[in-house]
Amino acid sequence: MTETQQQNSKPEKKEVKKKKSGLRIARWFLVPVLLVLALAGGMVAGYVVLGKQDIGSVWQWSTWEHVYNLVFAP
Repeated sequence: MTETQQQNSKPEKKEVKKKKSGLRIARWFLVPVLLVLALAGGMVAGYVVLGKQDIGSVWQWSTWEHVYNLVFAP
């Protein structure tokens, strides 16, 4: 390898690191967003489709408080 080829290869490695860090940052934001969407989709599917209830009730705190009390009742 000549000296100019070695100098040209160094910036390419830095660009790859920048690209990898961008993907890592995207994963840090993408994974939690997808988890929240999966949670919301599961709540709607379970409450509306399986429970045959109104979709507006899914987002009320009293609904989930009641579910919690049913599950963890003494």
